[in-house]
Amino acid sequence: MARNRRQIAPSNLSFLDIMSCGFGAAVLLFLIIKHNIDSDISSPLNITAPDLQSEISLLEEEIHLGEKNLVAIKNTIEEIEQEILITQGLAQKIEKEIAALSGRQKDLLVTRDDAKVDSLKSDLIKLEQQKKNLEKKLDEAGVASRKFVGDGDRAYVSGLKMSGKYLLILLDSSASMLDKTIVNIIRRRNMSEDRKRNAPKWQHAIRIVEWLAAKFPLDSQFQIYHFNTDVEPLVTNSQGRWLYVKDKNKLDDAFTRLAQLAPTQGTNLEKAFMAVNRLNPKPDSIYLITDGLPTQGAKPPRNTTISSKDRMLLFDKAVKKLSDRIPVNIILTPIEGDPNAAITYWRLARATQGSFMSPASDWP
Repeated sequence: MARNRRQIAPSNLSFLDIMSCGFGAAVLLFLIIKHNIDSDISSPLNITAPDLQSEISLLEEEIHLGEKNLVAIKNTIEEIEQEILITQGLAQKIEKEIAALSGRQKDLLVTRDDAKVDSLKSDLIKLEQQKKNLEKKLDEAGVASRKFVGDGDRAYVSGLKMSGKYLLILLDSSASMLDKTIVNIIRRRNMSEDRKRNAPKWQHAIRIVEWLAAKFPLDSQFQIYHFNTDVEPLVTNSQGRWLYVKDKNKLDDAFTRLAQLAPTQGTNLEKAFMAVNRLNPKPDSIYLITDGLPTQGAKPPRNTTISSKDRMLLFDKAVKKLSDRIPVNIILTPIEGDPNAAITYWRLARATQGSFMSPASDWP
């Protein structure tokens, strides 16, 4: 009997081994399946990151391309402006050639050289046609409403842009526009009207007005006011009205009147801005030509002198009369003794989204 028990024990041990192996295989299979599930769950995160990086790279490339296109557009604008200047120069050259040929034609008519006269007539017709084509090109570009000829071929970056349908020039015609220094202002103030009109600083201001008028778009309307202790339009009986740039007679009338003006009296910027409010519709842009802060306000001054602090107060009162959202472009020809003028007018230009410049005496 004892021998029979020892024969049964080995078979029992083999069965347990088989069960253990089977259980172990089941656990291993479970771990393998769980590992695959975890990999599937985590895989989208591993895929998303490269996709986001590729989108960022694409956006950076588009930004870089946009910057290159912006530079190309700016270069194209500069090339167009240069071509316009060249076209204007060609038009003037053709006019001179036409005048020369006309003179030669008269001389040949006296000598009765019919063959040369016919040839000159043909050349004259061709030049006239070229001139018309150039003028048509300028009209389509809407560049200049008047001619302005400066000294030489100097080019300046002014930052001034003629934009909008209604454009207003405000010209300071007070006595301070006679000179840059207080001593010379007092000296010139006592001179004759003709000497005042020919003062270099005043002539500089007139050239600036002429330059601005030459840049008026041909489809726009304009008004030019001069102000000292009062405000007046350069074109008689045009107070509060807009004038068409295409009406050459109105522009000529304005500059005829400007040539007759002589700077005098004080500076009342408050009245100038009040006159702006009487225009209907309001200006799209204002171009203010002045040399310093105002010296007078709504009430007549009590003293013959005024402090820098009081001039700042008068300026603040004047600005309050100005309508909001009208860009004010400042062209400052400064005088001595008014150190706050530049920074004050610069702040006004910046606050109204206009431009500010203090040009050299040979500009434009």
